[in-house]
Amino acid sequence: MAPPTTPPPEHPHIVVHSPALDGSRRVTSGAETLGVASHIDDVAELLRLADLYVTDVESSDLVEWQGGGPEDWPGLHEHHGHHEHHGG
Repeated sequence: MAPPTTPPPEHPHIVVHSPALDGSRRVTSGAETLGVASHIDDVAELLRLADLYVTDVESSDLVEWQGGGPEDWPGLHEHHGHHEHHGG
């Protein structure tokens, strides 16, 4: 006898929340916090680590952007690896 077929899992509701004071944005899937992103590449990486393969994070129907779109990362520069340089 074949096992009963289960419907495919529903796609999670992924939310990229409004930027925090430092410009980072929390990423959640349903009630679960996946992590904090400081760049759109971080969002893609968090989803990949959660086994959520979203090919185009910016325009996917699965991702809801709150408080700003995929290009809104206030307070952060193009190269977000350089946190040391604040200037006098």
